[in-house]
Amino acid sequence: MIAPLDQRNHKLEDAARVAAGRARRAREDREPTTATRLGQIGVLGWAIVAPILLGVVVGRFLDAAFRTGIFFTAPLIMLGAAAGMWTAWRWMHRQ
Repeated sequence: MIAPLDQRNHKLEDAARVAAGRARRAREDREPTTATRLGQIGVLGWAIVAPILLGVVVGRFLDAAFRTGIFFTAPLIMLGAAAGMWTAWRWMHRQ
């Protein structure tokens, strides 16, 4: 069944209002600069690399203390990578 003319006009007005709001927000929300984007890439890189390096340092210390080769280093690198990826994923979805 076709909606009455009054209801169709109301829906059209709502759609126009929503579109105008989107256009206004697009004008107000400027695209980040190249420097900002490079800074974001740097933050993501360090969010991934820092836990891995921490795993290497702690793992090497434990392996030297217990004379175990790479028994602690290898799993701590993997845990650091997992923690770094999770942190980066959360940071990206927060933006």
